[in-house]
This record gives sequence, C-alpha cells and structure tokens, in this order.
Amino acid sequence: MIWESVKLALRTIRRNVLRSILTLLGIVIGVAAVIALVTIGEGAKSRMTSELSKLGSNMLIARPGAPTPGPPTGGDARSFSERDVEALRNGLAGVRAMAASSTKQSKVIYGTASQDTTVTGTEPSYFETQDWVFTAGATFSESDARSGTAVCVIGATLVRELFQGENPLGRTIRVYTMPCEVIGTLAAKGQSAFGSDQDNIVVMPLRTYQRRIAGSTRIATIAVSAASQDALPSVQAAMTDILRETRRIDPGEEDDFTVRDLTQMAAAMSSTTSIMTGLLGAVAAVSLLVGGIGIMNIMLVSVAERTREIGIRLAIGARANQVLLQFLVEAIVLCLIGGLIGTALGYALAGGGAMLLSIPFSFNATVALVAVLFSAAIGVVFGFFPARSAARLDPIEALRHE
Repeated sequence: MIWESVKLALRTIRRNVLRSILTLLGIVIGVAAVIALVTIGEGAKSRMTSELSKLGSNMLIARPGAPTPGPPTGGDARSFSERDVEALRNGLAGVRAMAASSTKQSKVIYGTASQDTTVTGTEPSYFETQDWVFTAGATFSESDARSGTAVCVIGATLVRELFQGENPLGRTIRVYTMPCEVIGTLAAKGQSAFGSDQDNIVVMPLRTYQRRIAGSTRIATIAVSAASQDALPSVQAAMTDILRETRRIDPGEEDDFTVRDLTQMAAAMSSTTSIMTGLLGAVAAVSLLVGGIGIMNIMLVSVAERTREIGIRLAIGARANQVLLQFLVEAIVLCLIGGLIGTALGYALAGGGAMLLSIPFSFNATVALVAVLFSAAIGVVFGFFPARSAARLDPIEALRHE
C-alpha cells in the first residue's frame, strides 16, 4: 500500500516538475545552509584545537600584566626577572620542561635575501616545552646560553625564503645588526591559532638576545610544560603562589601577571565556536520553516486541483485513511527529495568553504542522517493538514466539482 502511494507520489511530482522544483527550493536551501554552517563550524573548531596543541603539550604560559585577548606577548611594563625564573625552576614539581623567553620583530638578512621575522631569545629547554622537532642540526647548549654565543635556530619559512634550497647549517645570517651562525632548523608547524606564522622564527640564547638584540634583561614569557594533564591545576596554582611571593604581592592584591592554561583556552575557544555555529545554524533553519509552509501551500493547491479524482476514489471504495496516506506520502517524498539534494549541496558548499578557509573538512554522517530525517518530519507536519482535508471530502460533493 505504501509503495503504491510512493509510486503515485513520484508520478504526480513528474507531472508537475517545475512546480515541484520551486516547492523544493525552500527545503533545499534550508538543509544546505544548516549542513554547510555546521560542517564549517566543526572544521574551524578542529583546526583551532589542532593549532593550539602545536604550541606545546600540557602548556602553561605566564606573562606580565592582566589577562588580555590573543597570544602572550609580555608587552606590559613590569616584566619577569631572572629571580622569578629561578624561583619557579626551584619551586615547581611535576614539570616536564620550562623556558623563559622574550621576542622582538626584526629583519633577517642572508646574502641578497631578507625577511621580516620574529626573533626569540630563550633557553635550550624551549624546544621541549613547545614540542619543536628538528629537521637538521640541534639546539644550542647550556654553555652557549650562559656565555651568550651568537648562534641561532631558524624555522621552515626562513629556510625556504632565505636559503632557497641551500643547506643553512653553518651559514651566517644577520639578525638586526648581529651576525649569527645557524646551527639547527625546525620542522614546519604552520599558522598558529592566532593567525601568525610559527615557522617564521629565529631562536637564539636568551643572554645573546638580551645583550645584542633587546638591550635589556626583561623576560616577557615563562612557558612551563607539565608532566601530565592531571598535574596542570596543581602546577598552575604553584606558579601563581611562587610568582606572587617573588614579585611581593600582598594578600588581597590583584596579580600583576597572568598564568594561562592552553587547554582551558582551547576549550573556551571551541565553546565560542560551537555557540556561533549553533546560532548561525538556527538562523539557517528558518529557511526550513519557510520551505515547510511552501509544502503545505502546494499540497493544498494539489488537493483543490484533484478534488474530482479524490471523489472518484472514495466513490469506488477507497477509505479515508488511504486518501490521507496518499497525500501525506506525497508531501514526505517531496521533502525527502529536497533533503537529499540539500544535503549534497550543503556538503559541496562546506567542502568549498573548507578549502577557501584552509580548515579540515569534517564529514559527519549523523548530521546528514538527521538532516534527511528532519526533512521527512517537515513533510509529515506540514503535509498532514492538506492530507486530512483531502480525506474528509464528501464523495458526492467531490464528484460534482469541476
């Protein structure tokens, strides 16, 4: 019985192709918009989580000043001192690695090639805290760090832009006004979650940076990699207590520094992305409501056009529930076709958006199934009233209809 109703519905749709297509547009646009927005939102969230994880595992970042949006910069007036760093180094437990650092924008020159880059002065443990992988060479030694040797490690962007296929190891580049020997190169990490190129970097001993580049002993950032994720809360609390003590902050006074947990940052950013995706998806879902109203309208027109046909069916013995099923199935088939087309179009738009925004394409079969089932539900809800109107027609009055 149902299969016969489906075949009859398909014949009716083919008989009025243009009208059926126009009726489907609302469903197609609504489903496509919802799927595209949700898929792009999931891809953006995945990209953000992935990029934050590249900053290091189980990372805590301390920097001077009150919390502000964006990556740690250490640009506040009262910077960290070597005393702060030593107190943390001696007082923290459950730490895998720790490194103090400062950064500055500068120009790097090799031969006739030059590049604006980020110069970071830090300690040998910096590469462990940031989970950097070396493609060639190695980090500078503790003796290099203590003596302020003019050696440096460069990122993949500088290898490509300055050396263009030439082996950089042992070569001398000019950083600001200082000649510096390249002793290592880093594997590519790509863009950070904040939009900066992580591979456009020169890393050198902190003392070298302070003497030759910055001209001061200020320390902008202290990065601590906890031994495990479970240890993060206790390490963060201990960092806060130690820094409050070394910076002589009295009880009740506000901290003049910030200790950030990158895991919490990732969760907060993912939550914000999810909320925005949900809001945009809800706006797009309004198109489905409009499409459902269009389905109801066209089914009422169909009932009016086929009143005599309904009367004949009722006169020769068709039951009211059979007529109701016929029109209800027709509405459901229309919505299912629109849902399937909208799903395909939505994933096509999401794929294009993912390529344009350079984010992962996140196919979710559950989202596709829910979209199609929701389309069918729209057919049931908005097709029921016209179907019931058809089933309640008086056969005698229907046969008199011209």
